[in-house]
Amino acid sequence: MDELDPVIHVQARLRIVTILDTLGAGDSLSFPRLQALLGATSGNLATHLRKLEDSDYIRVRKVIEGRAPVTYIALTDDGRHAFRRYKKNLRALLEETS
Repeated sequence: MDELDPVIHVQARLRIVTILDTLGAGDSLSFPRLQALLGATSGNLATHLRKLEDSDYIRVRKVIEGRAPVTYIALTDDGRHAFRRYKKNLRALLEETS
């Protein structure tokens, strides 16, 4: 049996990836919207996003809209594949132990 991906397995990061996986390929979510969905502090969310970005599971894009900076987060193809693998391995683990 394959191991569960430790980058995704942390609860906060699992919730982030689960939300981003509901978006279409190439779609993104703003940092404040993701923060509201998770009920996370900005510092905590930024820390988990950095871990996911370092693993190339998400793409963070900063743009200027009007006069304000806005950060958008999207799941990369690598992130989407890693999440599919994670779900497959988790299902196998759960079935193996039931």
